[in-house]
Amino acid sequence: MAEDLTAVDFFRDARVLDDPYPFYDALRSKCPVSREDKYGVTMVTGWQEAVDVYNDADSFSSCISVTGPFPGFPVPLEGLENTDLSDLIVKHRDEIPFSDQLPTLDPPTHTNHRALLMRLITPKRLKENEDAMWQLADDILDDFLAPGEGEFIKGFAGPFTLRVIADLLGVPEEDRGELIERLARGTHGSGLGNADKTLTKTPLEYLYDVFATYVEDRRREPRDDVLTGLATAAFPDGTMPEVADVVRVATNVFSAGQETTVRLLSTALKVIGDQPDVQRRLREDRSLLGNFIEECLRIESPVKGDFRMSRVPTTVGEEALGAGSTVMVINGAANRDPRRFEDPDSFDPERKNARQHLAFGRGIHSCPGAPLARAETRVGLERLLDRTSDIRISEEKHGPAGQRRYSYIPTYILRGLTELHLEFNL
Repeated sequence: MAEDLTAVDFFRDARVLDDPYPFYDALRSKCPVSREDKYGVTMVTGWQEAVDVYNDADSFSSCISVTGPFPGFPVPLEGLENTDLSDLIVKHRDEIPFSDQLPTLDPPTHTNHRALLMRLITPKRLKENEDAMWQLADDILDDFLAPGEGEFIKGFAGPFTLRVIADLLGVPEEDRGELIERLARGTHGSGLGNADKTLTKTPLEYLYDVFATYVEDRRREPRDDVLTGLATAAFPDGTMPEVADVVRVATNVFSAGQETTVRLLSTALKVIGDQPDVQRRLREDRSLLGNFIEECLRIESPVKGDFRMSRVPTTVGEEALGAGSTVMVINGAANRDPRRFEDPDSFDPERKNARQHLAFGRGIHSCPGAPLARAETRVGLERLLDRTSDIRISEEKHGPAGQRRYSYIPTYILRGLTELHLEFNL
């Protein structure tokens, strides 16, 4: 008898780490909204159902958005399925890991903090930042391309995106080396997305003191720089944020935004190296790059999914949920929903509706850094294509075409390669 893939422990079973898509397909074919048996998480694999959850902030709280069932909500919720849990969420929110970060906040706090962030990621600042990206990319590529081969994530994607973020935030030049080195160690040691580890409450705390110093200094002595703009920005109602509020916004951009772009860039180069026909088309027609990036986001969402907790009894699709239900909206599954995307498992750089993917979420929590991630990726790809005549996957490290061996980040919430070894002709 064939194994029922829907019975696999999605959160702990290594078999769904490297290739979760058969699991997603099996779950969706069963029902686009279904409750898994191991931890009682309602899994949303359908595109429309995912959009419905993302757009319903009244019914769903984001308080567990990056933690889900591990450790779950701080107090038992049994017997409260027919109530409104909004007050209980407010009371216990600070006990949940990552509770001080933008992705876990609900309105009106989220509304204020997101507005503060958008004072930083303005079209003007993004344009200035993009102008600097070209030289940053070339500086790193000088060393990365010289040997004719290299590990792409540590050799280019990581250093490039860290320097771009540091430039966007206006981190003083003398401090960039240390901050970049610390952030390069990643946040995975905190246990994010690993069911067998205990999460620290504020895993980005090592950055807080540094940015608090910056904000306090700029409030005392304003300068003509990005940090001053962020430090002196007010909430929409005109009130001045606490230093801690500004610090949380800055550290979220400095850490989470960088990791997303690294995963997107590595997916793009994996496709380019694995599919010579796609690489040829991009070299011949650079106008395809924009849609190519969207298709990379669709085929391999950098975030597998987000969690929500129902604050009131509600319905998703045809599934009735009681208050206190843990819901996982699986972006990677919704982005391959055949009801929305034709031939969803194939990569098509000219797919007309590729941008309908949910890699950056929807609704009030759609990723505010998406324009930056797209710009970084496009600049990085442009310069790599400009400065090489051919890019190949290393068969020595990853095996021959058709039998590749890739290793992925060992979490249930993030999707990305740990290494990508390339060879290239200049």
